[in-house]
Amino acid sequence: MVKALPTGAELVIVGAGVVGASTAFWASRAGLRPVVLEARPAAASLTTPASTGAFRLQFDNREEMELVRESVDLILNFTEVTGEDSDPLAIRQPGYLWATTSDDGAEAQRRLVSLQHSWGQTDIELLDGAEARRRFPYLSGDVVQVRYRADDGFIDPRALTLGLLAASQAPLHTSCRVSSVEALAAGGFRLETNQGSIRADQVVNAAGPFSGKLAEMVGVDLPLVVKPRHKIVVPDLARVPPDAPMTIDDDTGVHWRPAYSGAFLLDASPVGPGRDPTEDVPPDSDMVFAVLDPSQPESAARISPFWGEAWRRGELRWMVHSGQYMLTPDHRPLIGETPVKGFWVNTGYSGHGIMCSPAAGRILADLITARIGDSPFALDRRFVKRTMDRI
Repeated sequence: MVKALPTGAELVIVGAGVVGASTAFWASRAGLRPVVLEARPAAASLTTPASTGAFRLQFDNREEMELVRESVDLILNFTEVTGEDSDPLAIRQPGYLWATTSDDGAEAQRRLVSLQHSWGQTDIELLDGAEARRRFPYLSGDVVQVRYRADDGFIDPRALTLGLLAASQAPLHTSCRVSSVEALAAGGFRLETNQGSIRADQVVNAAGPFSGKLAEMVGVDLPLVVKPRHKIVVPDLARVPPDAPMTIDDDTGVHWRPAYSGAFLLDASPVGPGRDPTEDVPPDSDMVFAVLDPSQPESAARISPFWGEAWRRGELRWMVHSGQYMLTPDHRPLIGETPVKGFWVNTGYSGHGIMCSPAAGRILADLITARIGDSPFALDRRFVKRTMDRI
């Protein structure tokens, strides 16, 4: 039986991906009574499942590193924190590895790791090419250095989302599409949906690629660009080492990690102009061949030659899962109140949503309940473009 939309709520969260789920969980923990609206027929069915489902503590800025530390603590102690079963999360920790084939790249890695160590993340290693190949024999002889952290890993992003939603005990209304949001003169908001209207004291915009469109309904312009993101799924390839870490070509951004009995592969962070958000992102065959064809300059075979051998022998079967990145100018999320009082945003993770948002929901809940007064992810911050951390 479909639950009727309530006429009013203390807090309405728009979006039931991992960001909305985390917000609902922490809002409930803070004593609020959230209601979650999701436009699609199921939660965690748009951008969240299109991710690689990975987490790492290797960042080029201290704020996101500390955010992920808190997220990982929640993930690794999921049952104790949420009361939900952690087994479906499928947590694995084979690490994250960045490999470079150039001396300039090696020097950049040394500078970054020195910075990360100064922030207390001293378990990030630098390995020269010979040591890297001894520990990871699938690496190319051209690799001169890698940076590696053994405790980084993978998780099932949809299971994480559903677990957080269940733990929140917040009513979830699916197939509930918001068509307008009106800020009321007396305070609060009226949201019109295909299931009726609902009055909210406060609203959280966690609408993923549609965050900008939702914000426009109340006259807020978010500094967001939406770009398509494509994940190549190779479901079965015996050549993939099943215990390999996330392996990233630090010179090109192409990366892969074990999944199913094969792997996920992706190119670097998307470039080019932004696109309108959509619920149906078409796949990009040019990206597929650029990553899989060993004759291409940025192929996965550049640092992991077994991909080239699999291509030449015709062993590769693949499909493409396409989603969208919500990119901010500094590739850090937007977490906080907009100029419209009571209208909050939690979005713009620039590809880091799975690893950042479990803790970011706590930050937003603390902002809403005035437990904290500000955060480094506020909308009115000075945006400084970063170049060291593209993946």
